[in-house]
Amino acid sequence: MPTRVLILGAGFGGLELSSMLSESLGEKVEVTLIDKGEAFVFGFSKLDVMFGRTSPEAVRLPYRDIAKPGVRFVQETITAIDPENRRVRTDGGEYEGDVLVVALGAEYDLEATPGLAEGGNEFYSVAGAQRLALLLPTFTRGRAIVGVCGAPFKCPPAPSEAALLLHEYLTAQGVREDCEISFVLPLPSPVPPSPETSAALVEAFAERDIEFVPGTRVAALDPARKVALFDGGGEMAYDLFLGVPKHRAPEAVVAAGMIEETYIPVNSRTLQTRYPGVYAVGDVAAVGVPKAGVFAEGAARVVARTLIAQIERGEDPGAEYDGLGSCYIEFGGGRVGRVDVDFLSGPKPTGTFHEPSLELVAQKQEFGSSRRARWFGR
Repeated sequence: MPTRVLILGAGFGGLELSSMLSESLGEKVEVTLIDKGEAFVFGFSKLDVMFGRTSPEAVRLPYRDIAKPGVRFVQETITAIDPENRRVRTDGGEYEGDVLVVALGAEYDLEATPGLAEGGNEFYSVAGAQRLALLLPTFTRGRAIVGVCGAPFKCPPAPSEAALLLHEYLTAQGVREDCEISFVLPLPSPVPPSPETSAALVEAFAERDIEFVPGTRVAALDPARKVALFDGGGEMAYDLFLGVPKHRAPEAVVAAGMIEETYIPVNSRTLQTRYPGVYAVGDVAAVGVPKAGVFAEGAARVVARTLIAQIERGEDPGAEYDGLGSCYIEFGGGRVGRVDVDFLSGPKPTGTFHEPSLELVAQKQEFGSSRRARWFGR
């Protein structure tokens, strides 16, 4: 009998895990990969959509293209999770596994920030980026705020990228002199583990006359007055608000009693939850690393190596998650930087900065193309 592995969520973690299990085990494993979406989109592609570089259709990678031995993709919405028995109910049926891996990511909670849905715009979803692609050409005068409504949030450099690319976009439109850009961030610096990366970004903001407001969270918007309200008091008027919504664990995970505080607690080295045979990877897990695809992918590889060794040889390989990851950062002007971060090996996270260059543009492109080929055969 093949080992039944239920994977909830087809993001970086779910795609990498299912690919590794298929490659190593083939028909020895019966993987059911469940996601409510019909296509995968890289996070960085949303900025391309927002600034009119590409279309939403061009960046979608349909899950129907997945054709791997032992893997079945199911497009359904998960409504209930029973971690003790490794059972899942969806809007289309029920599933049971010998192993359950929760890789559902974090969801956006617009309602947690009063006024955001009515008076602002978010650019973290494809739909939000698409709406902004239509709205940005109409913004020709006034103040734009790139504001973060809660931490932790996915892809920590992304709001910095949005501010820098907004400057570039408005300059190309010939309206930058009539516009102000402010970037409001609850973190003390753009990339806290890497002071060098943060310094480079702060310098880039200053060069472009972007106002940077660190250590400040956008707590609410007042749409009638067009004002952003800050959690420590104070406010800032805006004509265009580009928001990063507060994140939360998916409702089915919360209802299952799997979370403590906000996300699923796991062993940070093995990604095991307190339930036997149940793992959690990526943004839904409390591991001590950023909420970014490359970290979900790395965690998924650890779970995959563990399961492959157990299924093939009946042993525990002692695979451990290292908490290493690299993030590419758009600085504008056709240049991309990179920060390599280590979150788990030392007493505190550390990061190494690589200056923006054309070489790193090519590296970022290779990052995307290699995964398109590996996960979708494209």
